[in-house]
Amino acid sequence: MSISSATINPHEWVKTHADYLYAFAIKRIADEEQARDLVQDTFLAALQKVNNFEGKSSERTWLTAILKNKIIDVYRKKSSVIVSSDIVESERQQQDFFDEDGHWSQQHKPLRMGEIEQGLENKEFNQVLKRCMEKLPALWFSVFTMKHIDDETSERICSELKVSAQNFWVIIHRAQLNLRACLQKNWT
Repeated sequence: MSISSATINPHEWVKTHADYLYAFAIKRIADEEQARDLVQDTFLAALQKVNNFEGKSSERTWLTAILKNKIIDVYRKKSSVIVSSDIVESERQQQDFFDEDGHWSQQHKPLRMGEIEQGLENKEFNQVLKRCMEKLPALWFSVFTMKHIDDETSERICSELKVSAQNFWVIIHRAQLNLRACLQKNWT
């Protein structure tokens, strides 16, 4: 055991870090059971790599980095199983958002939603947003979450999920349109 790995205490991980890691995972994975499994997998992976811990970060940061990689693996797996019917249905719902000139159609013109900062702190709004995100096709959910929740770079997202830069921007745009429409329907 290296000197730096002697400074960490795996016996305290569940008590010290489980709640934080679960909260981190559940924000990114819309499945409570899977989030719990990912936290357990993180602890197991960390135990296997305990000798590799160099002490350049805190124990929590190191565990979070392991969890983040496990979440990306889930995104990659989900996005590789593209259900074309989900994408076709989502695109069908968007086809009449704009008129021939590229302007918002009167029926789908964005409505004012109030103060967004207040909404983001509102528990009810967050539940509606979560439900709307769960309706996104898996690849769209993965790309949107990595970009807007994890603040990953576009290049890393494209690399991890094996999508082209052009496809990335199309996915982001379509996911945002779907979320906007869902929020307007269920929140306003």
